[in-house]
Amino acid sequence: MTTTISNDARNIRKLIREAEALSDEAMVAFAKLKQAMLTARQNPDVPLDTGQRAIMRLCQAEQQAMSMSTSLLRVHSELSKVAREQAGLDEGIPTDIRGSAMEAMPGFAEAASFKAA
Repeated sequence: MTTTISNDARNIRKLIREAEALSDEAMVAFAKLKQAMLTARQNPDVPLDTGQRAIMRLCQAEQQAMSMSTSLLRVHSELSKVAREQAGLDEGIPTDIRGSAMEAMPGFAEAASFKAA
């Protein structure tokens, strides 16, 4: 493998992992936000339905983040195939992603406007 291809492969590997980490961080941030919103709503002085639409929209954002994460897994899987075809397995163990990790959850596709490829 040429130096340029090797450098490109290392850069792509670093960037896909970075994108996956950012996706995970977004989902953690959504979970923390939802927890804070629900905790604030448990105050006896706050009506039970306060912020309901905001919580619903946050749930939509969480579903879209999960869709993005799943798409990134698909990208990672395709890149692994390209690496095997173009560079061989000379740089270690390939990334194996189970097909089940890339499937949409039942009812999830409609809610997140997500179409499986």
